[in-house]
Amino acid sequence: MINITINNISCKTYENRTILETAYENGIDIPVFCNDKRLVPEASCRICLVEVKGGGKLVPACSAKVSDGMTVFTESERVISARKNILDLLLADHDFDCINCSKSGDCRLQEYCLKYDVKESSYTRKRDILDIDTSNNFYSYNPNRCILCRKCVRICRDLQGRDVITAAGRGVFTHIEPPFNTGLGNSRCVSCGNCVSACPVGSLMPKRSIPFETEEIKKTRTTCVYCGVGCQMNLLVKGNKVVGTEPLDIVPNNGLLCVKGAFAYNFINHKDRLKTPLIKKDDIFTESSFDEALDFIAEKLTAIKNSHGKESIAGLTSARCTNEENYLMQKFMRAVIGNNNIDHCARLCHATTVSGLAETVGSGAMTNSISEIEKADTIFVIGSNTTETHPVIGTFIQKAKRSGKNLIVADPRKIELAEKADIFMQLKVGTNIALLNGMMNVVISENLQDKEFIEDRCENYDELVSAIKAYTPELTEKITGVPASDIINAARLYAGSKNSTIIFSMGITQHITGTENVFSVSNLAMLCGMIGRENTGINPLRGQNNVQGACDMGGLPNVYPGYQSVQNAQNKEKFEKAWSVPLSDKSGLTASEMIDLAGEGSLKALYIIGENPVVSEPDGNHVKHSLENLDFLVVQDIFMTETAEFADVILPAASFAEKNGTFTNTERRVQYVQKAIEPLHGTMEDWKILVSLMNKMGYYQNFSSTEEIMGEIAALTPQYGGISHKRILEQGLGLQWPCPDENHNGTPYLHKNAFTRGKGKFIPAVHRFSAEMPDSEYPVILTTGRILYQYHTMTMTGKNSGIMKTAGENYMEIHPELAENLHLKQGETVKVSSRRGSIKIKTRITNKTDKNTVFIPFHFAGGANILTNNALDRFAKEPELKACAVKIEKLFTDTGCKAKAR
Repeated sequence: MINITINNISCKTYENRTILETAYENGIDIPVFCNDKRLVPEASCRICLVEVKGGGKLVPACSAKVSDGMTVFTESERVISARKNILDLLLADHDFDCINCSKSGDCRLQEYCLKYDVKESSYTRKRDILDIDTSNNFYSYNPNRCILCRKCVRICRDLQGRDVITAAGRGVFTHIEPPFNTGLGNSRCVSCGNCVSACPVGSLMPKRSIPFETEEIKKTRTTCVYCGVGCQMNLLVKGNKVVGTEPLDIVPNNGLLCVKGAFAYNFINHKDRLKTPLIKKDDIFTESSFDEALDFIAEKLTAIKNSHGKESIAGLTSARCTNEENYLMQKFMRAVIGNNNIDHCARLCHATTVSGLAETVGSGAMTNSISEIEKADTIFVIGSNTTETHPVIGTFIQKAKRSGKNLIVADPRKIELAEKADIFMQLKVGTNIALLNGMMNVVISENLQDKEFIEDRCENYDELVSAIKAYTPELTEKITGVPASDIINAARLYAGSKNSTIIFSMGITQHITGTENVFSVSNLAMLCGMIGRENTGINPLRGQNNVQGACDMGGLPNVYPGYQSVQNAQNKEKFEKAWSVPLSDKSGLTASEMIDLAGEGSLKALYIIGENPVVSEPDGNHVKHSLENLDFLVVQDIFMTETAEFADVILPAASFAEKNGTFTNTERRVQYVQKAIEPLHGTMEDWKILVSLMNKMGYYQNFSSTEEIMGEIAALTPQYGGISHKRILEQGLGLQWPCPDENHNGTPYLHKNAFTRGKGKFIPAVHRFSAEMPDSEYPVILTTGRILYQYHTMTMTGKNSGIMKTAGENYMEIHPELAENLHLKQGETVKVSSRRGSIKIKTRITNKTDKNTVFIPFHFAGGANILTNNALDRFAKEPELKACAVKIEKLFTDTGCKAKAR
């Protein structure tokens, strides 16, 4: 610690601090334009100039380091004079029209001009009036309001990793533009909006449907409702409408958002929101009241239970709902209906992660924290298109690569991270086990394994060694298509680094071998001792905002909240005592089994909250048939989805912005969701709907808030024992489970001294082909996945005009060689068929896929999941959404020609 004086105030600080940092720490404000604590100071705007006693020239506070005994003046006559001159110069080329600028009231240039009484410029404008760039679908750029602080350039380059914009021209003619000035809408910009949120003036502004003045806005902190990163943000509210968002510079997102978090919020107040309960009468939906609809549901479910037994009813809870609501839904099924037939969308994405990691290490969750990823020496990304599916984590990976860290990528497609990777392994779809076994073969044969870690903390090692002997790099190359040299180098790089981390997602999990794929990931990490330490670990990225929490809350057919088995007598007794009702010890139906049994007729009723299986489940035609075959279907959602159209009763729910509760993100961080506006008239929070229904069915619940529900969760769920709304709000950064008691501060990384299961278990796996392989009739492999601009089944993103203009049409990626064989042109509509159905779709010819594989995003109704296969992983019963066989047919042209893939 050293002592300095700022404006005659004595301050203690560290010697590596800047003057600006020290001033802020002591509550002393210094004007800034270009400064951002996430960036290396550039000192380009000069507005932060301060005077150092005995120092001669004024120095920029953002970059000047403190020294012991230093005396600083931030508002001396010299400083004020310099700042006035800087503002005078800026105004010379500035579109000084505050009255018509949307940034008015929140503009730093306006603020400082008022502070220093600078009303107009004394200089003559030299720069031409430039055209406003409105080519981007989400924001506009007015170069005439730009002050050339270059913060946007550095955020795009150094934080977002895109390097889309730069300073062009010289002197007074300098301006910001994308290369060749083609317009931001035609550049590599991914519309993350991070430059927009950081712009200190009105140069970069979002395109808003509802304009507002700064003083009209109320800000409410909450958690993003899209992917599993759990970005922290403010919702900007005017009246009772959400009119914008802004990122918060705290974990886990550190001031960043993606295009969805930044701009796709308008679904909250969209005109198509469900606004009243609907009951289907004579195949026509008629408006109802909540009392009437809930009475009807209670009557029908009771009658079906009495006539066909409690096992004839099932429920799907939702990764989009809060922890508290998921807890109530599983409690409703178990305590009121009387069975364990409860599941949710994790069955389609990370059920194999939960089952696989539970067996090998004892806990089916991300072992380490998001903030640790960029600190790892080597990052191994396998089966995760991170920059599109979890964009903020993708930026952290790219930042790590730019700082000199190693990056290994394994994926069937040449994803964006592949372009940056030190080693890219483009494996064939469904060959993950072979690739990972091949890497482990190299590790063991070259004596790179962590023998001490294996001896002290693992079991079943000899069986692993025996199983992978056959997977030489040469054999692995034949199976996977990855060159043996790349397999060898990847193994050496991963095992030879001090800290390596593995990141995976649905490219690992959505296979009939999904659980075994996860076994193999776990085997590699334990073999090299890359778990149980900071900056290492096994890190499955959860896809939806609260899919981790829905699992934690017992939204699974085999476990109570906290992954406590329903077949364990002590667990059953514990929950029977807490809930005052007998419970079943029989594992319930998975989502896939619910659909099948509905089709067969043995499942009579299904209650769905916030899920859209008609679009998200494989073999969509089978799903539709099954839902039509139900005696009774209830759908609780915020929009009329493709699934809701089949319902007998529809209940209009409140959105995330209209309620309080918690989400648990992919790193196990429990974060607060705060009500920003009142629920849309005619809607109700999901938890209130469930409480009302439980009461109407004779199981009385007296919860008056989600805080009370969290209290019950904490009492029954060991991992959440120390978590409460009060603690989360006071602590401000969320709490990572396990957090067993109120004195515990949460757990950034798991398995520090021992695995949750005791010793980590090596479970060898052998390569097996996908359930469907190419043949003469269906000669091409289809794989599916997400794209940056859409989310799940588009219930929310589909309501955003910018999103739909940018990525509103489905497409199929196809390799140029395959396209040429089929005589296909770019953008041509073709017919794609599997054994389950056919779709028509436009081609996108690209080198991203190999010549025997096509890719279709799964978001679109009537798209990829009409074709996909519902073959299941034998452990977790997760369907193989990532691989099926298809044929591609050229539609008849004027000449009548037709071609098939062969």
